Amino acid sequence: MDLPINIVIGNAISLIAGVFIILSMWVNDEKKAYKYQFWNAFILIISSVFFLSWTGVTTMAIAATRNAMVYKDKLTFNWTIFFIVISVVLGLIVNTMGIVGWLPIIAIVQITLCNYYLKTIKTIKSGFILNSAIYIIYFLAIYDFSSAIIESVTAGIGLISLVKLLMDSKSSNND
Repeated sequence: MDLPINIVIGNAISLIAGVFIILSMWVNDEKKAYKYQFWNAFILIISSVFFLSWTGVTTMAIAATRNAMVYKDKLTFNWTIFFIVISVVLGLIVNTMGIVGWLPIIAIVQITLCNYYLKTIKTIKSGFILNSAIYIIYFLAIYDFSSAIIESVTAGIGLISLVKLLMDSKSSNND
């Protein structure tokens, strides 16, 4: 089985990005979660080039910029609208993958809305988990198997972490 070298390189780079997405689910601090989300998106820009996924490059560049703004508490309503509009417009312009190319656009709109509206770690984790589910489908469709595996592990870690947070909050409310 000869895989094209770009798929092998893309998967290796995506594996590195995966470390940051896992860390974003593991931590229980909103700022740290968004810092790790920034690094994940930034590295996925590079891997998307190797997968020839121009929608991925575009949406990850927008996501990295947005995550930096969230981290610095600069994401206003106007910036949220801007990121949604630019994500949809640029995503559709560079999409060469049909319906598959819509998935990163849907994912970035979903997480951008979450970035603006969700403020507690519990709701943020829920938004991240949903976003992971969308990306699992996308990564499988573009043969980015390392990212699909990492996203699956990430979603699992996120669910475990969320359940633990909910149980801890329930037990502290009963005290």
